[in-house]
Amino acid sequence: MSRYLLNKFLYTVDRDPELVERYREDPAGTVAWWEAERANAILNCHSGERSSWLEFEDAERQALSTHDYPKLFELGAHPFLTLTLFIALFERDHEPLGFQREYARRLAHFSLPYPDIAT
Repeated sequence: MSRYLLNKFLYTVDRDPELVERYREDPAGTVAWWEAERANAILNCHSGERSSWLEFEDAERQALSTHDYPKLFELGAHPFLTLTLFIALFERDHEPLGFQREYARRLAHFSLPYPDIAT
């Protein structure tokens, strides 16, 4: 499992309003496209340098493709990256602070120690 790649997806999608909308409307397609086109791009590098070995594991791909943020948390995705992206995706569908409450409710079954988020 690559927490780095999982967090890189959350970080890069959250910072691009067009990708946020694309991910909202077509999560599986966006994940497949991002994995093929962006996963191996060097983060914050504009010179075209790429690696060649990064890919999601099936559980990561499945959780991303279904917007399953409790599973992402369980897999070690950083909770701040997950929360900010999913606020961008779904806050508009809830009353003020409604999504944040839903997020907390769906993660309430986790107890300390939380899953390791180190990359």
